[in-house]
Amino acid sequence: MNLSPDVDGGLAVLIAGLALWTIAVRDTFAAVIGFVAFGLVVAVAWMRLAAPDVALTEAAIGSGITGGLLITAAAGRRRRPPPQPDGRPRGIVRIAAATASVLAAVGLGVAVLSLPTPAPTLAPNVALHLGLTGLANPVNAVLLGFRAVDTLLEVFVLLLALLGVWSLAPDRFWGGRPGAAQRVDPHAMLVFVARLLPPLGIVVGLHLLWVGAVAPGGEFQSATVLAAVWILATTAGLCDWPPVGKPRLRLVLVIGTAVFLAIGLAGLVIAGAFLAYPPAYAKLLIVAIELPLTLSIAAILGLLVAGPPSREPRR
Repeated sequence: MNLSPDVDGGLAVLIAGLALWTIAVRDTFAAVIGFVAFGLVVAVAWMRLAAPDVALTEAAIGSGITGGLLITAAAGRRRRPPPQPDGRPRGIVRIAAATASVLAAVGLGVAVLSLPTPAPTLAPNVALHLGLTGLANPVNAVLLGFRAVDTLLEVFVLLLALLGVWSLAPDRFWGGRPGAAQRVDPHAMLVFVARLLPPLGIVVGLHLLWVGAVAPGGEFQSATVLAAVWILATTAGLCDWPPVGKPRLRLVLVIGTAVFLAIGLAGLVIAGAFLAYPPAYAKLLIVAIELPLTLSIAAILGLLVAGPPSREPRR
């Protein structure tokens, strides 16, 4: 008996139900939990579509890190006084937002259904030139080879996002530590878990980075796991967030982008194009980009969850 149609149908119903719940529920925290669950189910759906790289990214960044940011924002919102009735959007604004959402959904559906059969794809070209990158994983080959400029811009966006978060801090806190100092009972379950999981998380993160050349994985997935380990340790009070004015921290934040950009500029001289790799050294150069990039992305994601500086720097 083939259960695949039943499983796929159940996933589709669950995804739609979680999406409706996330939109319709009135409590902010409940909506965030619905969003996290939605992301995890979507990751399972990507696995069913034989796209493990996308599934890993959705579970780690789409549901994990983004969910953590939303939970932090929802918790901060609960500590503030409730908004006055005057601040609620008017009926016309709600109708306009609903209409725009419906039009966007219909337009997306029409665009997908209008695709020719078979759908246009560059997969044959990628497979034909995959050997030039020295990688066996086509997803990583695309991200760091054929569309490396897009990946470089994504890292720039992460850096700008972190600067935007830091800019929310009052002047007196600039250069200090983000988040509040955590004081947790040393015998609490959270502390036990925070001592138990980091070694395993570090091994898994490094494995995802290493295996990304030949199988699903890569720097973004690895960095997310390492960032999660860091967040867990700080939440349990085993370590503290570093001061944002610390020179070594800022070096870690920019070293990935700096190496990426330097190798890209070297491609102009060596291979005649920005971010072009000589075939004989392509894999070596890609690995040289991935190692510092993983460290930078992990630090950025962790500090995004930590939020803006909220403690005065030590003089």
